[in-house]
Amino acid sequence: MATRFIFITGGVVSSLGKGLASAALGALLQARGYRVRVRKLDPYLNVDPGTMSPFEHGEVFVTDDGAETDLDLGHYERFTGVSATQSDNVTTGRIYSDVLGRERRGDYLGGTVQVIPHVTDAIKKFVTADLHGEDFVICEIGGTVGDIESLPFLEAIRQLGNELGTERAMFVHLTLVPYLAASGELKTKPTQHSVMELQRVGIRPHVILCRCDRPIPDGERNKIALFCNIRAEAVVQGIDIDTIYQVPIEYHYEGFDTQVLEHFKLDAKTKPDLSVWSNIVERVRRPDGSVTIAVVGKYTDLPDAYKSLSEALVHGGIANNARVNLNWISSEIFEKEDTVEHLNGVDGILVPGGFGERGAEGKIQAVQFAREHNVPYFGICFGMQMAVIEAARNLAGLEGAGSTEFGPCRHPVVGLMTEWQRGEDRETRAADDNLGGTMRLGAYPALLKPRTHIAEIYGMTEIAERHRHRYEVNMNYREQLEQAGLTFSGTSPDGVLPETIELVDHPWFIGVQYHPELKSKPFEPHPLFESFIAAALNQSRLV
Repeated sequence: MATRFIFITGGVVSSLGKGLASAALGALLQARGYRVRVRKLDPYLNVDPGTMSPFEHGEVFVTDDGAETDLDLGHYERFTGVSATQSDNVTTGRIYSDVLGRERRGDYLGGTVQVIPHVTDAIKKFVTADLHGEDFVICEIGGTVGDIESLPFLEAIRQLGNELGTERAMFVHLTLVPYLAASGELKTKPTQHSVMELQRVGIRPHVILCRCDRPIPDGERNKIALFCNIRAEAVVQGIDIDTIYQVPIEYHYEGFDTQVLEHFKLDAKTKPDLSVWSNIVERVRRPDGSVTIAVVGKYTDLPDAYKSLSEALVHGGIANNARVNLNWISSEIFEKEDTVEHLNGVDGILVPGGFGERGAEGKIQAVQFAREHNVPYFGICFGMQMAVIEAARNLAGLEGAGSTEFGPCRHPVVGLMTEWQRGEDRETRAADDNLGGTMRLGAYPALLKPRTHIAEIYGMTEIAERHRHRYEVNMNYREQLEQAGLTFSGTSPDGVLPETIELVDHPWFIGVQYHPELKSKPFEPHPLFESFIAAALNQSRLV
């Protein structure tokens, strides 16, 4: 059948869960036997989120083909299992960059370049391009209706709605129905005004998702339907719940996927098999044990900066039927206070990715604590580099060992990558290149040394994982570090770049240069997180 498009917009306030709604709908349509793809239109002017602070944007999610994208694409992958690509996330900046590039080349033949039709045409081209027989494309529009930044995207999907017709296009609007304690009522007026704002730009929603903290009575549901010109059955409530993996089940129970299929005149009578989600929720809600993991990072005040990481740790808990309690610790604390006070009693320590010198010494102290106290340690990207620096200083006796990212040092055991292999091509970088696009991005293969701990965890010696970093462990120090007890257990296929390190005489001490959290899913936990949480469970039994 021809591909059908579902456009999901948001109103009233941001952060209502458009990304989760899109991901959950994708999972529900998959459960009914359809092929789906989920995309995101972001209204900000940055070309991509790669150079944005995590405090501004949260996590940067990296795809196999090296795109730096919005964190919602992580939700899409975790719920649908469909790998996202460069063509699944676009920003206003990228759209304008494309349009202006074409104008400079003379592609518009001297015509006046305008938002309509040139910008909106570029958006429509993005939405409908690079498809491979998917039954549905779910397209989330970032921002909130009424924002000036979103207007070109709303106009573009309005045009697509007209061009495709209701047989191939559908609009879903997500709003907030707040409860006012003073009056003891759920208020529908914000939803009414949000839909009115959407209708002003020519879009009439076919389904309204209402986020709320309690059930919406029939009276309020009928009121929303009446004033927003839709059927009452198309007003779907989305109640706050304790785990995001319950969302597909809740939306199915409320009839969201049924409304979508009925809109497209497709068979909605066959119930989807949601047992995989029921099993996941059961393990999250009723675990057999629990562990406490200290995440020693730089952006711990904003958990969204580590969204995929926190979910991957939950997945590791699901695999071991254990609750994972996360203790978010700012690494800067260790530069002022004793590490023992904050890390004593935890079952595992994880140092995630990051950039810059701030908090680095605190992370190195956390590594030292994990090594000396035999606490399971997992270093990801920057966390692996800090583990190497700690080993260089305290095991190999390389005084002044550090990273050139922080400035000149006596022993640069971590330095800027200048070149590496990508397939048949050799990629190069220089220290004065623009920040955007200077990193090693996307999936790269690695070879694991047989009979090492990490090879046993993967159950194979050839892997491919996603990267996002500028600096690399300096292999010139490999011999000294290995003589001191650090094993380089994985490298790039040409042996030039280190991918994984481990300590043999430690219960569980692994560092990886890549980001395994980006490929973990609740129904398919990443083996490293599964093994790490298993080691933490063993640690909890020893304490």
